Amino acid sequence: MIITTSSQIAGKEIKKTFGVVRGNTIRARHIGKDILAVFKNLFGGEIQEYTKLLAESRDQSIDRMLEEAKALGANAVVDCRFSTSYLMANAAEILVYGTAVYVE
Repeated sequence: MIITTSSQIAGKEIKKTFGVVRGNTIRARHIGKDILAVFKNLFGGEIQEYTKLLAESRDQSIDRMLEEAKALGANAVVDCRFSTSYLMANAAEILVYGTAVYVE
């Protein structure tokens, strides 16, 4: 399946538009990872535990969006966007959305 942030796909023609599809996940931080993050904050550097957590969350959200697109009969998603929302202490939502289309 093709995913793009643009509204067109080079060399392809959109034959059918199915509408908006989305995928999301809500993840909470782990207290053990928070302790490691405090030390990283003191000494500087990438907080790899959170980088990994966010990467997994994005991947899961994309997978869920693609499942919804496939169920509609789409073979591509255009105008793909990401959004992050803070829900409560230690928890955030990652949302990905776009337009499901059939291209040839």
